[in-house]
Amino acid sequence: MSHPRWLVFSLVIASLAVAVGCDFGGDEETTAEFKLGDLVKPFDPPPLAELDAKADWQDRPVLDGLVLLREKQAAEQPLATVAEALALKNVGTAENDRILSALGRLPTDDKQVNFDAEIVRHSNFEVKSTNPLLSSSVTESDISGLTGFGLFGFDWNFKPFASKDSVVSWQTSKDGLFEKVILRNDLVWSDGKPITAHDVEFSYKLIMTEKVPVPAVRSGTDKLKYVKAYDDHTVIFFHPESAATNVWNINFPVVPKHVYDKPKELAADPTLQNSDYWVSTEKSPVAGGAYLFSKRTLGQGAVLERRDDYFMHKGKQVRDKPYFKTIRFKFVKDPSASLLQLKGGDLDEMILTPLQWLKESDDDEFYRKNTKARGIEWTSFHFIWNMKVPLFADKRVRWAMSYAMDHKQMLEKNRYGLDEPCNGMFHPTSRWAPKNPPQFIQQDLAKAKELLKEAGWEDSNGDGILDKEINGKRENFDFGIIVADRPDRIELCTILKQSLEKIGIRCTVKPTEFSVLQDKLLKKEFQAAFGGWGTGADPDTSVNIWGSTGERNYGSYVNPEIDQLFEAGRKEFDDEKRAEIYGKIHMLAWEDQPYTWLYYQNAYYGFSKELRGYMFSPRGPYHYSPGFGSIYRAAE
Repeated sequence: MSHPRWLVFSLVIASLAVAVGCDFGGDEETTAEFKLGDLVKPFDPPPLAELDAKADWQDRPVLDGLVLLREKQAAEQPLATVAEALALKNVGTAENDRILSALGRLPTDDKQVNFDAEIVRHSNFEVKSTNPLLSSSVTESDISGLTGFGLFGFDWNFKPFASKDSVVSWQTSKDGLFEKVILRNDLVWSDGKPITAHDVEFSYKLIMTEKVPVPAVRSGTDKLKYVKAYDDHTVIFFHPESAATNVWNINFPVVPKHVYDKPKELAADPTLQNSDYWVSTEKSPVAGGAYLFSKRTLGQGAVLERRDDYFMHKGKQVRDKPYFKTIRFKFVKDPSASLLQLKGGDLDEMILTPLQWLKESDDDEFYRKNTKARGIEWTSFHFIWNMKVPLFADKRVRWAMSYAMDHKQMLEKNRYGLDEPCNGMFHPTSRWAPKNPPQFIQQDLAKAKELLKEAGWEDSNGDGILDKEINGKRENFDFGIIVADRPDRIELCTILKQSLEKIGIRCTVKPTEFSVLQDKLLKKEFQAAFGGWGTGADPDTSVNIWGSTGERNYGSYVNPEIDQLFEAGRKEFDDEKRAEIYGKIHMLAWEDQPYTWLYYQNAYYGFSKELRGYMFSPRGPYHYSPGFGSIYRAAE
């Protein structure tokens, strides 16, 4: 399964949507305090026969992601043999291209695959939840792609399709207001219960319940008018209007209705996390994807096992057999310890830090068992300024923060010259980036001081710290920045601290455990934070970061013009005109500096020499096909 709305983020998504009343009646109504689907506006879906008569259905693609990849690779000539690639050291672009060309290919024959193999993936984050609705880290999102059930995917150009593994047909009404999906009849949950269209409808209503804290998956889903299961295999998605983004709004995680449709449990604990019942579902989750949870240990990681009943049905193989028998996610917090484990064979892959890529993975010890590869990834990192905090309410102050930062030191000493400076929300190679992008910021302490003076900050008592009267009280410019407890990220925030000291600002770097960091962002209980965003499959996904009421708008940034442009972008079907709209959004946000944008992080990975099938996209090396589908361990 693949979630186009999922964004790679080193922080977390949170905040609740605004409620609108709705009573579904019957057994779905629980208590006065909790109503399933109360964020959905009242709607009476018409009979299916009536829809079929007026829809003028247009067929949409139903495809197999691996077949698409094979067709693509069939037209590409390898630049090296496997043996030649394994003998190379990745010291430049030519070597990198040859390694990926040879080792990034799918098997041409199942005999090339060790189907009994295990892969040990590195995780920077603990697996806090097994519920795909509650995914809040990169690792949890990756796991959801392996264990969760979904209907849709997209190719390397972000072209959407219905997954042949789940769907028989997908049709859209000519006016764009309805989507009709027919599910396969050989789909089962890991507990043996059939997967049906009723699971899809229920999941929509659960997501659209105010008290259920799932803003990440609600974003986009909340743009739907309704979802209706007409029988076990037919589900209709209703849209309020024809929009270019409709195709992405129908792709949300699906959970088993028979497990989650528990009115008393939902009313007692709508967080889906704390009561005895929800804890039991976390410990023994029911999976709909190719893998199920075998084990999860806080502080260590999680183990997934391949489901035979995913690809076998009534004694017949009905889907591709997943390449790994076992997928292990191993939590190792310290990058140095991770690299030691990769070199020793205890990990099969990991993201390398710039220092590790340049200086710690270039010796014979590393290449004895591993190789490495890199690619462009649309992931940017930044400082977030909380504009609810008086210190950062003034745009001049935020610009001063950006001018004060020593960007050159960051790029050269923290990123070792491997990453490009960042100038806004869309990567320069994205078609959504502005055609005339802003210039990258260079440190300019004089300009920073000038802007701060204009904003009323001065050292009135000669103690070396800028101060200003705020709400009748003179306050020092003194704040803290929260950052994930990793050495490289702490070092980067320390560069900010040292830069600000030169202009009379005191900054305290606050290393923070990931779950605590998540909670502070959720509650907006921070002054500044360091974080990163990846890319969604469509630029509209970022509305919940940059929209005034966006659930992931942690800095409380408000720009009505940006809100209007996002609305216009949804309704525009011409790609070039849409690109112009999002380019304007990029520039408007840049002018306001709600973030200090820092750098675009390219992908640098170490891989076991036994692995094959890895290739890079703007979303990383694991998102060309559903879940982990293209990676495999070579047979001996």
